[in-house]
Amino acid sequence: MQALLDAIARMPMPADACRIFHGRGGLYPGCEQWTLDAFPPVWLLTSFQPVEEAELASLHDALSARWAQLNPGQPLNWVFQYRHEARAETRLMAGSVPEPHVVNENGAAFRVHLLRGLNHGFFVDMAEGRRRVRELVAARPGAKVLNLFAYTCSFSVVALLAGARQVTNVDMSDGALAIGKRNHLQNGLTAGASFLPHDIFNSWGKITRGGPYDLVVLDPPSYQKGSFVAEKDYARLIRRLPGLLAPGGHALLCLNSPKLGVGFLHDQVQALAPGLAFCERLPNPPAFADVSDERSLKVLLYRAAG
Repeated sequence: MQALLDAIARMPMPADACRIFHGRGGLYPGCEQWTLDAFPPVWLLTSFQPVEEAELASLHDALSARWAQLNPGQPLNWVFQYRHEARAETRLMAGSVPEPHVVNENGAAFRVHLLRGLNHGFFVDMAEGRRRVRELVAARPGAKVLNLFAYTCSFSVVALLAGARQVTNVDMSDGALAIGKRNHLQNGLTAGASFLPHDIFNSWGKITRGGPYDLVVLDPPSYQKGSFVAEKDYARLIRRLPGLLAPGGHALLCLNSPKLGVGFLHDQVQALAPGLAFCERLPNPPAFADVSDERSLKVLLYRAAG
């Protein structure tokens, strides 16, 4: 646990939501179970293995000491989450969590919910993906964007802020899209976005009629029982891309599975959408450094001819 304690002792006071410590990347032997994120003004500590109370007490002392240096006289707010299988146990360890809890990234604002659910409404590892979407849309003013597996619609928010004309957000979860709608309002976005609470695989007719799109974002879960399994279902998405993309349009393909490497996506595109040209693999934020590029988050950009 020493590497985590050392990271806490030197952590900065971030203005934006970000990762502080990424033990899951395997670069800190003995700390593989730990991650620490900043969702200002709250710290979120996550363990993927059971933790003794004495360990939590030591971590509380470390956080308290560093917080006293960073923000003297202000209360420390931190949450602990233990994640196991597809469940999570969450505890407020000190202070409080704002309600609503709004965090920032690159000038955009997003609502998060640290005290309920397995996920928190905003994935800090996708910062480079959102940055690239901003760039792509800014270079194509008035772009039409399709955001599949939209979750809470962070890609939609940054696309509209960058000048997109229309973003279509599709996700099975009404609850996630409801947060997405609030995220748009949080950023003063009152037009340009549509929200379809549909099973993507049963909605291709409606999705296709809304096209063609200048940018398609695919950010599915790697495994979600009953809805999506990357090994068999990603192909069903990729084969649709040629019919969805406008000439010269881009597709951003995301995959967060340690079992499937870059070659998995390249092979699928080559077989099912060979007209798409590979542009780049986006770098992950430095805080998410991993012993294996193949195991870490993959975000690949492709371009249609034209």
